[in-house]
Amino acid sequence: MAQQEDVFKKIISHCKEYGFVFPSSDIYDGLGAVYDYGQNGVELKNNIKQYWWQSMVLLHENIVGIDAAIFMHPTTWKASGHVDAFNDPLIDNRDSKKRYRADVLIEDQLAKYDEKIDKEIAKAAKKYGDNFDEVQFRATNPRVLEHTQKRDALHERFAKALNDGNLEELRQIILDEEIVCPISGTRNWTEVRQFNLMFSTEMGSTADGASKIYLRPETAQGIFVNYLNVQKTGRMKLPFGIAQIGKAFRNEIVARQFIFRMREFEQMEMQFFVKPGTELQWFDTWKQTRMKWHQNLGFGAENYRFHDHDKLAHYANAATDIEFHMPFGFKEVEGIHSRTNFDLSQHSKYSGKKIEYFDPETNESYIPYVIETSIGVDRMFLSIMCHSYEEEQLPDGQTRTVLHLPAALAPVKLAVFPLTKKDGLPEKAQEIIRDLRFHFNCKYEEKDQIGKRYRRMDAIGCPYCVTVDQQTLQDNTVTLRDRDTMEQHRVNIADLQGIIEEKVSITTLLKNLQ
Repeated sequence: MAQQEDVFKKIISHCKEYGFVFPSSDIYDGLGAVYDYGQNGVELKNNIKQYWWQSMVLLHENIVGIDAAIFMHPTTWKASGHVDAFNDPLIDNRDSKKRYRADVLIEDQLAKYDEKIDKEIAKAAKKYGDNFDEVQFRATNPRVLEHTQKRDALHERFAKALNDGNLEELRQIILDEEIVCPISGTRNWTEVRQFNLMFSTEMGSTADGASKIYLRPETAQGIFVNYLNVQKTGRMKLPFGIAQIGKAFRNEIVARQFIFRMREFEQMEMQFFVKPGTELQWFDTWKQTRMKWHQNLGFGAENYRFHDHDKLAHYANAATDIEFHMPFGFKEVEGIHSRTNFDLSQHSKYSGKKIEYFDPETNESYIPYVIETSIGVDRMFLSIMCHSYEEEQLPDGQTRTVLHLPAALAPVKLAVFPLTKKDGLPEKAQEIIRDLRFHFNCKYEEKDQIGKRYRRMDAIGCPYCVTVDQQTLQDNTVTLRDRDTMEQHRVNIADLQGIIEEKVSITTLLKNLQ
């Protein structure tokens, strides 16, 4: 784990050094758990959003998009349950004066049991080689059985405490498992308390006339309150979906792991409205559709898994997370939930408006059920950075730092270098860029020797570099270099667009989803 943590620190530092992510208000020493995206980060982020948006809105005739305001009528959050129940269970260590989420402390303890089991299996696999039978080993090895039994017993107890909302039992689990504060190393814990995560502010010109409103903690409610508007104006028939990308805000007390858990973050959410009784089939369909979207980036199926929720929200009848293997373990990047008709029913009740769908086939009116897919842009960004980062040992003994970003998501698709700054080579290089910049993001570089320029482009994940040399002026060919293989071959300038566009276009990614 220590080695993985070192890699994670290197990724954070790489993000700052190469213009991907900066601490917010950096010149004032930053603001806790708030980050800014730099010149390369914003391009990668926009490409992630484009890949998601087009996979939803372009590829599905029955999904449309909206962009709802961040400020909403305060009753929205009363209806949705956020005013009364949007809480985290928090516990303090009296010695370090640090505050933690009680559920996260216990989840980390569960992960430790999993690690112990994995270590035993890895040791045995190494010892027995091809003859190793993992299934039999899990079922018979005493140490694995002991760890599994402890893990399962803890898991059962934890799930029950969460579902019962039993804060005393959560604390008791922390004490019984002898969980210590990572900073003080002591077990001097306070009681567990609930803490509401919504930011509030005031709208209005005077203190007397101002009304209390909230910064939205999720983008979903903007979709639900617009259900009728979209359904009527778009003449939408069930099943149909509404997609949205936007900022959300949570006053996370335990914000951590860089951009994994932030106070201001961005979500990509799609709410899919279906006929009651069909929701669980649609839940399964969207589980597979979303997993395919993630795996389409080529990071390997073994780095993803579904994790079903221990605690279902009171309105849900199914919920799962897609988790990605980060340097700090498998972590959630997307949630898929069957929310029943809770949200629309609540908004109907609190607003006094009838929110129903008239089904022309059955001649009946009903409130649709909803399948939600919700993905954090920042977490998606982090998972891509973590998987792409490599310090590669080269045959000549040197090391290069390279980001193996999926070409369609890379901030810069093509870098063009003149071999020298004279003999008309810079002008020829600029001419190539002038032609290709309409098709994808290009960058011109003439400073330093070619090798150093290649390294800089590797570090920002640019998939292709072109070098213009004396031969270019004679026969209109250039050297095209591939980031991942570092292979170079000469191609005709006229063929550049066709060769590169196919590899770097989001359209190519989307076609693989069909």
